[in-house]
Amino acid sequence: MISIRNTLNELEDCHRTRAVALECYLAALKNIAHYAVELEGDLTEPYRKYVFALAEEVTASPLPEALLESRATLRGLLRDFHDKAAAYLSTLRDELAGAAAALQETLDSLTLADGDHEGRLRSALAGLREASRLPDRNAMRAAVVATADTIEQSLEQIRKQHQLTVAQFLSEIRVLHKRIDALQTAAAIDNLTKLFNRREMEERIRAAAPGSFSLLLIKVRGFRLTSLQFNAEVSAELAAAFAKRLRNGLPLDSVVGRWSEEEFVAILPAARPEALTRAKWIAQHLAGAYACLQSGKTVWPVLEVTVGVVDSDSGEPAELILKRVSELLNGD
Repeated sequence: MISIRNTLNELEDCHRTRAVALECYLAALKNIAHYAVELEGDLTEPYRKYVFALAEEVTASPLPEALLESRATLRGLLRDFHDKAAAYLSTLRDELAGAAAALQETLDSLTLADGDHEGRLRSALAGLREASRLPDRNAMRAAVVATADTIEQSLEQIRKQHQLTVAQFLSEIRVLHKRIDALQTAAAIDNLTKLFNRREMEERIRAAAPGSFSLLLIKVRGFRLTSLQFNAEVSAELAAAFAKRLRNGLPLDSVVGRWSEEEFVAILPAARPEALTRAKWIAQHLAGAYACLQSGKTVWPVLEVTVGVVDSDSGEPAELILKRVSELLNGD
């Protein structure tokens, strides 16, 4: 009897501990949603709504399986909000830096010029006319000198105002150049994966010295199926997650690009043996299920990955290497 009573007491303690832990977990979820940093409405509100919905799901079904599933969902929600917030803040910093630089240039130019130059010139001309009617030569000379000084000062102010206008134009031109550079960079990078596109990769392969690199040809199956099974947003998140893992799994001096929707190419500054080792690692570690979000819930699309290697040790021209790449990627 004593043993049964002790066991029941321990069981009750376990239930109380579990209830307290669940209550703390639910409170943490609600606090995470409630105290989210306010960004733009289309960034913060969906995140907050999904976290509150996750808390309601856990409340309705506090089973171990549901709790484990909620852990992955919460991690995905936090990661997604973190990435979007970081991009949003980076854009704000860039805009603030550009605006501050333009404002400083404008203020510096404004300090060089002020006054009503047209009025001062007209007044000086009127003074000349009055001086021409003065009977005293000395008085006329003094009036002419004073008027000449006034005209000279006004012309200097006009020159400075022209400098201000030129400075403003230069500032606007610099901003336009930065925007053009950003557009050119964006044109060379796949928007979803932040990797170089096919055209940029072809140019880099042509520019590389023969024998100094190997190419990893990576074929991925699953993006199209994910788009059909879930939606385009999940497929985009899946592509970004795969690209991030691929980039992190290669040396820093590698160049990675998205050749097509389900094909990737990496320029690896290494000989064939090391490239084969990297290819084996990618095929083993980048295939499988990925945690993605769909309407605030975790889904697990699956990718199949195969990797081939093309080396440049033979010293063949870049165009032949590119031909081999196309043939291997287009083959089954």
